[in-house]
Amino acid sequence: MGKDSIVKTFAVAAGLCIICSIIVSAAATTLKARQQENKELDKQLNVLRAAGLVEVRENPGSAKIKELFAKVDQVVVDINTGKTEEKADPAKINAKDASALTGTDDLAGIKSRPNKAVVYIVKGADKKPETIVLPIFGRGLWSTMYGFLALKGDLKTVANLTFYDHGETPGLGGEISNPSWTGKWSGKTALADSVDPVIRIIKGNVDPSDPNAAQKVDGISGATLTGNGVNHTIDFWLGKNGFGPWLKNLKNKES
Repeated sequence: MGKDSIVKTFAVAAGLCIICSIIVSAAATTLKARQQENKELDKQLNVLRAAGLVEVRENPGSAKIKELFAKVDQVVVDINTGKTEEKADPAKINAKDASALTGTDDLAGIKSRPNKAVVYIVKGADKKPETIVLPIFGRGLWSTMYGFLALKGDLKTVANLTFYDHGETPGLGGEISNPSWTGKWSGKTALADSVDPVIRIIKGNVDPSDPNAAQKVDGISGATLTGNGVNHTIDFWLGKNGFGPWLKNLKNKES
């Protein structure tokens, strides 16, 4: 059999594929722990940004992130009952424990919703909630958008909004993760006194003389459908199928 035969060529190619597969598998296994740690650090950093403990564009490094995040309380919320599970371990939540959503209940277009979620709370000197960071996700034009919505202790005013993972169109819908746009949410009224969602992204710019200007956010030019997705996402998570019941219980407890 010649050195350039088809059989030997395929044999060499197959051997190289096997060797490369072994190397890739070994690298993936070796780096898995590091990747998981980096993923956790990224989540913590985004929580800190939403809570206002870190500037939006700042990345203080892993040691500082861990130090700051240790000051944030984590509570497990049972979304079905609207109650806090005092003894639950946030690290042991089962992501597969979820409820299917259909019809008008699936306002955010996510098909299912976890039954339990971790909420992040920054307390003031009086030990009362100063900032409450809610994890949110919903369907945009092209992708599922993941972010954090932070409310101030009055349970109605937006502290910050961040989107850290999405696949919306760069320069259009992708602007939802641009700090120059998300910064427009700070100070807006997200919830009425009844703890029902009232905030909306509108087309164009908000008229400062509008009596409801505090409940409106400038739209993103050319990204109406992504904006609608953000509206639906926030309505869902602040509503009856999201954190709405828990927020109402919290307000009653604090009042």
